Amino acid sequence: MNPEEGRAAPALPLALYDRALSLLHQSPDGLPPRRGHSLAERREPGDPQLPWDEARKAIRAALDPLPDDSATLHRRFARLGVRDRHRHLVHSTVAGLALPAGQWTAARSLGRALTRTGTTVSAVASGIALLVRLGEPEDIPYLFTLGLLREFTGPAVEALERLDRQAAGVVSLAARPHDELRPLVRALCARDQRAVQEELTAFPVSSGRVGAADARRVVEAVRLPRLLDRHPSDTALLARASRLLVWMGRSHDDPTDLLAYRDAPELYERVVTRAGLLPPSLDNHAALLSLALDLSSGTGVLLDWPPGRRTALLESLGRLLAEPRWASTADIAGGDADDGVRARWIRCTGRRPFALPATAGRLHVEMVAGDPAHSKQVEARILIDGRPIVPAVFTHGPVNGPDLLLEDGHLRAGPEPREVQLAEARCTEGCCGALYVTIRRDGDQVVWENWRRSMSGSRETPPEVLPHRFDAAAYDAEIARAETDRSWSWRARAVARLIKAGLIETPDLLSRWDASRGWISSGLEDPDVTVVTFWYVPGLASGTPDGADSPLQFRWDIPDDGTPPETQAAAALRRLADEDPRTYGRVCGGTRKRAQELGFPWPPQAVGGRRRQPPEPRPR
Repeated sequence: MNPEEGRAAPALPLALYDRALSLLHQSPDGLPPRRGHSLAERREPGDPQLPWDEARKAIRAALDPLPDDSATLHRRFARLGVRDRHRHLVHSTVAGLALPAGQWTAARSLGRALTRTGTTVSAVASGIALLVRLGEPEDIPYLFTLGLLREFTGPAVEALERLDRQAAGVVSLAARPHDELRPLVRALCARDQRAVQEELTAFPVSSGRVGAADARRVVEAVRLPRLLDRHPSDTALLARASRLLVWMGRSHDDPTDLLAYRDAPELYERVVTRAGLLPPSLDNHAALLSLALDLSSGTGVLLDWPPGRRTALLESLGRLLAEPRWASTADIAGGDADDGVRARWIRCTGRRPFALPATAGRLHVEMVAGDPAHSKQVEARILIDGRPIVPAVFTHGPVNGPDLLLEDGHLRAGPEPREVQLAEARCTEGCCGALYVTIRRDGDQVVWENWRRSMSGSRETPPEVLPHRFDAAAYDAEIARAETDRSWSWRARAVARLIKAGLIETPDLLSRWDASRGWISSGLEDPDVTVVTFWYVPGLASGTPDGADSPLQFRWDIPDDGTPPETQAAAALRRLADEDPRTYGRVCGGTRKRAQELGFPWPPQAVGGRRRQPPEPRPR
């Protein structure tokens, strides 16, 4: 022990746990503010700014050997310059400590002392990190209260997930900035079961702010399977359960939320077997169809199912939705435009999840257009031996769509090996990465190998994916089938495909206007609008481009006029040949400075200096 550690400790300030209790008692409704209470970081005059590498070494030194009491760790941290701002380093370092079983009792006692009496953020963070590994039920109240402090929410939830998932869900929801969920959280904290049931079905479902993570936390916090069992005839509760299950499985969010929910098969069982109690409606039909899509080719396939049970539930949904009273919910003509789009989606998609071949071969590519009320993306889901490969190995975004994987022939196996991007993070590859595989032909086989997940700055270790081999003839036939499958599509999407094909065949239609092809598809905001984007660089046609590294992006919207796609696409291509598209398109990307230089108005909805757009190729 360092001589300084043996000196009498000065009077310590109030423990952070006690401060958290005091803040909670002062809250007018018994809840922390949105995002939780926050502790102001204390910084003494002349406090050195310890670089991160040195801070990590200091933390390791303070923990070696593991102190016998919390006061010793406080003194070591103070002497070595470990401060509140280092709490994340403290947590990761403690999490990585080698703790032989013989030290578990002492380490658990230290963790408890630090969480109950710790007076600095770094010390309490150490205690929570120890209890992540060694906590027991008696630690739940302390972790729960500390989790309501913003600085400790993540680590406390991590610790509570091992001990009490309901408590973990409540803490996580209480710290999220969603006003819609606060009445539910208030009822959960008050342990008012009647209010929990009422608030669960009352919060808005169309806000768009409740994602997969929120849905999982709600389901865990209310213990939804048990709640359904207590109220078996409550159809409003059953309908809300179906939607929460859909939200958990949404592939454009994080699929790990559904996979991390231990009771997911049990909840599917409750919802699907009781689905016949629901009143037939457009909303309920869309929710049940979305569940079927997930059970047939989505993340739901990857759950730990008893043999044959997933297939049985899927068949049950198929029989129910085929009944005339359910099928008639999609017979909408006129009225609300959004309802019309959704009804058309049901009519187009309604039987696809139930028609998947039982023996589709090693590889099957399934086109899935999600419920247009919640998702505007189309996925080319890749199933290998009946299991979707992308959500199994990449958690940051859905598989790419047919316009990227199929329309350009990227999945074809050519004579030379080719690396193909299968999925990209919803926030862009530069942020959270993408999933790649190399496709090559090897005699009478096609090989998918060298799986690679690009992760910018991530320390996360991706799961290892072994090479997959396919019979070349069967592989070629499946890719050809998928490339020509249009049964999932709709008119605006077909118009976009035909325009793109025309521009590939005749690139001069754009290049004559100093432009190059960009993203072309149906609109994300309105699926009945074809969106054509292009990049403009002055002088491109003459071979002397001015500012090629700073192109200006334009967007041209083509509303569906009801005529055949071939007619609409031909008209669009003729207009591109005859009229400069800059006169009827509008700026949608690039930079404000470049738009001003070239004399074009910058759109008011731009954020900062650059518009956000769907991922698309930059001009070559």
